[in-house]
Amino acid sequence: MTHFQRSTSRFTAFPRPRSLRWLPMLAALAAIATAPAADAAIRHRHRAAGAYDGIWNVVFATTRGNCSSGYSVPFTVIGGRVSSAGGGRVSGSVNRAGVVAVKVSVGASRASGGGRLVGTSGAGAWHGIITGDRCSGTWQARRT
Repeated sequence: MTHFQRSTSRFTAFPRPRSLRWLPMLAALAAIATAPAADAAIRHRHRAAGAYDGIWNVVFATTRGNCSSGYSVPFTVIGGRVSSAGGGRVSGSVNRAGVVAVKVSVGASRASGGGRLVGTSGAGAWHGIITGDRCSGTWQARRT
């Protein structure tokens, strides 16, 4: 038995479990104190992501290649995600600074582009293969 008493005597330096009874209370106070800051950060993120929400009418101009120019296509932005407001597959994103990156495919044609949105307008460049021809150009957008 003396061996067991000697081995447990090493643990007397640790606090007794009774002194830990305040730990849950301190954790609850810390959670309450940090909740408003976390809530404000979430609200700011949603407000920033929604700054570009809406339907954007995008006009494409071809500067290289044998592709038609002047097509107008509607895109939808919701919470920083870009999707199609018409036909075709559209995927992309807009960050808080308005930087946009998009990929579009319709049938065998596909293109990608990037640029920037500011307020209710935007502009950028695109490139892709449209009906078998390699083309590139610019785009301009207006929020409707």
